[in-house]
Amino acid sequence: MKQYKIVVERHTDGYVAYPIGIKGAVVGQGDTHEEALRDVKSAIKFHLETFGNDSLDVEPQIVEAFIEETLVEV
Repeated sequence: MKQYKIVVERHTDGYVAYPIGIKGAVVGQGDTHEEALRDVKSAIKFHLETFGNDSLDVEPQIVEAFIEETLVEV
Protein backbone atom coordinates (compact mmCIF):
# COMPACT_ATOMS: atom_id res chain seq x y z
CA MET A 1 0.00 0.00 0.00
CA LYS A 2 1.33 3.45 -0.90
CA GLN A 3 0.04 6.89 0.03
CA TYR A 4 -0.57 9.60 -2.57
CA LYS A 5 -1.51 13.25 -2.20
CA ILE A 6 -4.63 13.96 -4.26
CA VAL A 7 -5.91 17.30 -5.55
CA VAL A 8 -9.70 17.48 -5.79
CA GLU A 9 -11.10 20.38 -7.81
CA ARG A 10 -14.73 21.46 -7.77
CA HIS A 11 -16.06 22.61 -11.13
CA THR A 12 -19.52 23.79 -12.14
CA ASP A 13 -20.34 20.35 -13.56
CA GLY A 14 -18.72 18.14 -10.89
CA TYR A 15 -15.39 17.25 -9.32
CA VAL A 16 -12.03 16.25 -10.79
CA ALA A 17 -9.28 14.53 -8.79
CA TYR A 18 -5.66 13.76 -9.64
CA PRO A 19 -2.54 12.74 -7.74
CA ILE A 20 0.28 15.25 -7.41
CA GLY A 21 3.80 14.09 -8.08
CA ILE A 22 2.76 11.60 -10.75
CA LYS A 23 3.29 12.40 -14.40
CA GLY A 24 0.76 11.06 -16.84
CA ALA A 25 -2.96 10.73 -17.27
CA VAL A 26 -4.25 9.41 -13.97
CA VAL A 27 -7.45 11.27 -13.17
CA GLY A 28 -10.82 10.68 -11.57
CA GLN A 29 -14.14 12.50 -11.70
CA GLY A 30 -17.54 12.45 -10.08
CA ASP A 31 -20.61 14.39 -9.06
CA THR A 32 -19.30 14.64 -5.48
CA HIS A 33 -15.93 15.05 -3.77
CA GLU A 34 -16.14 11.47 -2.51
CA GLU A 35 -16.99 10.05 -5.96
CA ALA A 36 -14.03 11.83 -7.56
CA LEU A 37 -11.67 10.62 -4.84
CA ARG A 38 -12.95 7.05 -5.16
CA ASP A 39 -12.58 7.24 -8.96
CA VAL A 40 -8.99 8.52 -8.88
CA LYS A 41 -8.02 5.81 -6.37
CA SER A 42 -9.47 3.26 -8.77
CA ALA A 43 -7.57 4.87 -11.68
CA ILE A 44 -4.26 4.68 -9.81
CA LYS A 45 -4.89 1.03 -8.89
CA PHE A 46 -5.88 0.16 -12.47
CA HIS A 47 -2.77 1.89 -13.86
CA LEU A 48 -0.49 -0.01 -11.46
CA GLU A 49 -2.17 -3.36 -12.10
CA THR A 50 -2.07 -2.85 -15.87
CA PHE A 51 1.39 -1.35 -16.35
CA GLY A 52 3.28 -2.30 -13.16
CA ASN A 53 4.72 -0.41 -10.21
CA ASP A 54 7.44 1.23 -12.29
CA SER A 55 4.96 2.66 -14.78
CA LEU A 56 4.17 5.79 -12.76
CA ASP A 57 6.74 8.50 -13.35
CA VAL A 58 6.95 9.76 -9.77
CA GLU A 59 8.58 13.10 -9.09
CA PRO A 60 10.45 13.74 -5.82
CA GLN A 61 8.16 13.40 -2.80
CA ILE A 62 5.93 16.42 -2.31
CA VAL A 63 5.72 17.31 1.37
CA GLU A 64 3.04 20.01 1.09
CA ALA A 65 1.02 21.69 -1.63
CA PHE A 66 -0.52 25.15 -1.52
CA ILE A 67 -3.11 26.95 -3.61
CA GLU A 68 -2.35 30.61 -4.06
CA GLU A 69 -3.89 33.44 -6.09
CA THR A 70 -1.95 36.27 -7.64
CA LEU A 71 -2.60 39.10 -10.07
CA VAL A 72 -0.56 39.21 -13.26
CA GLU A 73 -0.51 42.37 -15.36
CA VAL A 74 -1.01 41.62 -19.07
